[in-house]
Amino acid sequence: MSDPVSDDAALMAALRDAVQTARPAGDAPFTFAVAVSGGGDSMALLHLAHRLCRESVYPVTVSPKAPGESVYPVTVCADLGGQTVSPVTLPGLRLEAVTVDHALRPESAAEALGVAEFCAALGIPHSILRWSEGPKPQGNLMDQARHARAALMADWAKARGISHIFLGHTADDVAETFLMNLARSAGLEGLSGLRPRWSEGGVTWARPLLSAPRESLRAYLRRQGVAWVDDPSNDNPRFARVRARQALKSLKPLGISPEALAESARHLATARAALQAELAAHISAQVTEIAGSLTFTPADFPPEMLRLLLGQAILWMTGAAHTPRADKISQAISRICAGESCTLAGLRLRAKGPSVTLTREPRATMGPVPMGQIWDHRWHITGPITGLMAPNLTIAALGPHGLAQCPDWRPFGPRDALLVAPAIWQENQLVAAPLARSRAEWAASVQPSFGMFVLRH
Repeated sequence: MSDPVSDDAALMAALRDAVQTARPAGDAPFTFAVAVSGGGDSMALLHLAHRLCRESVYPVTVSPKAPGESVYPVTVCADLGGQTVSPVTLPGLRLEAVTVDHALRPESAAEALGVAEFCAALGIPHSILRWSEGPKPQGNLMDQARHARAALMADWAKARGISHIFLGHTADDVAETFLMNLARSAGLEGLSGLRPRWSEGGVTWARPLLSAPRESLRAYLRRQGVAWVDDPSNDNPRFARVRARQALKSLKPLGISPEALAESARHLATARAALQAELAAHISAQVTEIAGSLTFTPADFPPEMLRLLLGQAILWMTGAAHTPRADKISQAISRICAGESCTLAGLRLRAKGPSVTLTREPRATMGPVPMGQIWDHRWHITGPITGLMAPNLTIAALGPHGLAQCPDWRPFGPRDALLVAPAIWQENQLVAAPLARSRAEWAASVQPSFGMFVLRH
C-alpha cells in the first residue's frame, strides 16, 4: 500500500530536480511557466510548482541598517543577537501559468477561466492564449493542436522573458505513446519514450513527472482538495491515443502496466542516447552541413544509425513532432542506397554517385513570415533593418526567381539547398539573400547545428 506522504515527497523531489536542472545557476532568480489545461495532470503539476515556489520564501538574515543605507525592505519579525530575521523572498523561484483555449469544444473557454480563477486564488500570474485565427485544420487534429499550442506558448514565454515551460505528462503518456508508435512499426527512435527535456520555438520544454503514474497525480489532487476537469475527448475512440489508453486496460492482466512500459521505454532511451552519441561523432567526421543541407555517404553508416540519421534530419529540418513510419524510412533508405533520389516527409533526398544530399522539399517550406521571426522552424536572420523599422519586409524561400538574381551563387552551396534557403523580400523585390551572395550586413544561421541537435534531442 502506498504512503501518501512518500508519494507527495517523490513528486516534489522530481519537480525540484527538474527546476534545479533548468535553473542557470544554483540560487539565481528563475521564472518558469507551467502549461495548464485544467486536466488532472497539469493541475497537479501547477499545485506542486506553487508549493515549490513557496519553499523559496524563507527567513533571511539581514545585518543592522546604518543611517541612509539601502537594504531590502523588511518587516522585522525577530531579533537575534543584533540581527533581524525577516520572511522576505530573495531572488529565487517565480511561477507563471498559461492556458491555451483551442476553442475546439464549447466548454473550453469556461475551463480556461476556471484555471484563471484557481491561479488568482493562489496568486499565480496566469495568461489565456486563444487559437482563434482562421479555420481549424482538418486531418490529424490532435497533432495540429499540439503545434498550435506550442507556438502560442513559445511566443508568449519569450515575450515575458520566460525560458522554460513545464508540462504535466506522466508515465501513462509514455506508455500510450509507446503503443501508438509500436503500431507504426517504429524503431528505437519511436519506442524510447517522451523526451524529458528539449528546445523548440526558442524555449526549453520539460516534463518533470514522466515517472509518475497518472493516478498518483489524481490521488495527490484529492488529498489537496483540488478539482480538475476531465476532457470528454479523452474517451473518444476516434483518437489513437484514446485507443491506446483502452488497450492498456486489456494488457493489465498480463502484467503490462503503464509503469512497466514506461520503464521499458527508459531502457530503450538509454540505448538510443548511446547510439545518438555515436551518431554525433560520425556527423562531425562524415556529414557535411552547407546552407542548411546535409551531404553524406549512406554506405558509411550502419543500418540502424542511418535510420536514426534520417529521422533526426527530418525533425531538425521540418520541426516535426515525430518521424515517419518505419516502412517509409526503410523505403527511402533502400532507394538512396541504390543511387536513386526521392522525397521523404518534407525532405528531398538527392543521390549523386555514392553520396546523398538532404534538403527541404520546396513545396514543404514555410510561407513568408515577418522579419524577426524564425523561418521554416530553424532559420534565424540578422541584418541592418528590423521588422519594426520596415514592416513590409518578410522572410521566405529564395526560390528560382531569387536565385536568378544571384549569378555567383555556386560557391555558396548546392542549388537544391539555396532554392529553399531564407531570403529577405519586400513584396516581390529581393532585398537580401544571405546564403547565396555576399553582403556582410545580412546573415542567416541555423540554430542549433545538426550535430548539436542530435546531441540535445
